[in-house]
Amino acid sequence: MKLHDLTFEPYISAEKIQNTVKSLAVTIAKDYTTKTPVFVGVLNGAFMFLGDLMKYYQQPCEINFTKLASYQGTSSTGEVQTLIGLNSLEGRDVIIVEDIVDTGHTLAKIIDLLTEAKVNSYKIASLFYKPKAYKYDFKVDYVGLEIPPKFIVGYGLDYDGLGRNLPEIYQLKS
Repeated sequence: MKLHDLTFEPYISAEKIQNTVKSLAVTIAKDYTTKTPVFVGVLNGAFMFLGDLMKYYQQPCEINFTKLASYQGTSSTGEVQTLIGLNSLEGRDVIIVEDIVDTGHTLAKIIDLLTEAKVNSYKIASLFYKPKAYKYDFKVDYVGLEIPPKFIVGYGLDYDGLGRNLPEIYQLKS
């Protein structure tokens, strides 16, 4: 498949993604049986993951969003800009919902924002995690799939705006 000037090939099926999301929802629900967490989706990439996660999460919860940007093309700029801030989360139990944890720059910025907001607790849920690219010590509490440091698109992830709508994941063709 061609997006802009790059070619991508199939990598992870839609079925595998859905099974992974369902498993994550069940695991998170077990940890929050006595709490009502606020799931904070990181836009734009996490919209599909968070939407499906909520379909499978069978306990009371709230949803919020934030929007940060750190990518240009296929690589991280290393700088994170806050485009949409968070609503009041003081004293709340928060689950950060990321489509992918790559370098961790965006995650570090969100954790700073949550610390400033004086949340009660936070945990991190990411559908995809690139441990070889990760540069921080924050624990990613709920990981769907660990993947190598290749550029991927689909299921919310994009290449310069294209590919978010795909139900499966494609990787950059070598």
